[in-house]
Amino acid sequence: MSDQQIGQLLDTLGVTADLDDGDLVTDALVILKVLQPDGSIALSIGATDTRDWINQAGLLRSAIDISEGRIRRDEDDD
Repeated sequence: MSDQQIGQLLDTLGVTADLDDGDLVTDALVILKVLQPDGSIALSIGATDTRDWINQAGLLRSAIDISEGRIRRDEDDD
């Protein structure tokens, strides 16, 4: 495997994000389900250059919490 830019691939897949006017995206973690030539399925994780393992773990955990309804995207950090 080799690192590849995936912006156009995400556009082709129709990936969107819930963003408001003025939101500034600072980091990204992309999880890809990959169908390999032999028919097997693989998982690949793509991220921005600024991502470290702490950010990756935090983004992943937060995404799981949001998808399971434990927290909302617009919840304040009170």
